[in-house]
Amino acid sequence: MKKPELVVTPHGLHEIEALIEAGADAFIIGEEKFGLRLAGHFKMDELRQAVELIKRHNKKVYVAINAIMPNGLLDDLKTYIEMLKELPIDALRFSDPGAYMIAKEVAPEMTLHWSSETLGTNYFTVNYWYDRGVVRTVLAPEMMKEPVIETKEHSKGEVEILIHGAICMFQSRRHLVGNYLKFQGQVVETVQSREEGLMLFDPERSLYYPVYEDEQGTHIFNGSDVCMIDDLADFIDAGIDSLRIDGVLKSSDYLINVTKAYRFAIDLCLNDREKYHQVGRALYKKLEEIQPTSRGLDRGFFYKPSIYKNK
Repeated sequence: MKKPELVVTPHGLHEIEALIEAGADAFIIGEEKFGLRLAGHFKMDELRQAVELIKRHNKKVYVAINAIMPNGLLDDLKTYIEMLKELPIDALRFSDPGAYMIAKEVAPEMTLHWSSETLGTNYFTVNYWYDRGVVRTVLAPEMMKEPVIETKEHSKGEVEILIHGAICMFQSRRHLVGNYLKFQGQVVETVQSREEGLMLFDPERSLYYPVYEDEQGTHIFNGSDVCMIDDLADFIDAGIDSLRIDGVLKSSDYLINVTKAYRFAIDLCLNDREKYHQVGRALYKKLEEIQPTSRGLDRGFFYKPSIYKNK
């Protein structure tokens, strides 16, 4: 049985060795200017150091260029990819077809992952990109479990899914919060950062929805975190290639502890399925204990009928 990759999104260079010790197989890093909703912002000098460190430990490193790309960013993206192709990175993660075309022109030998997420909802779309040389696609987190497995069964290449972390509900390239506050006459010196962003409170459901702004605009997240630590068996049996833990809006300690827990769970599921099923719920409860008080854990959309549900 194939062992799935455990990929994480670190906050900075200082976390990488600890995450390797915790059991991470691969890392998603990048610069905020070109990467979407990264847990950490890696300027080029730090990115080079991170790549060197990750490869020294024989782990994989993927660089995100999955931002929404306006015309004014395209020349800078070309320059960025020119620098990246000199590094031993394992793949570029793109979303915009324009970024795909630039990557193929500037660095045709580089491996590509399609990381649109919201558009990866069926195996025809997945295979469209495989037929164009893309090695992996990241499926939409709104998909239910059964369609995820069906998509993998019919796909011609690798599939990645989110198994732990927050789901983005909305994004705009505009700084909607900052612009609104300015319209109200308030002085806004900086955008709402990840660390000091706002919370939208839903009194009916008692949920808090994090909001932050960066170079990519405004991001609004759901009110709880996906957690599938006790429900990995079907994904592993289906041959899902990569299981992602998203570190955005989380502390370093939290991300390291969650990575340790999933490393244990994946290995146990592969080596002793009966014991995995026995302790799975306890693993879930352990992660509940370290959750921020404003956020619970749930199954995301894996068991929740949505617009992507099979008819």
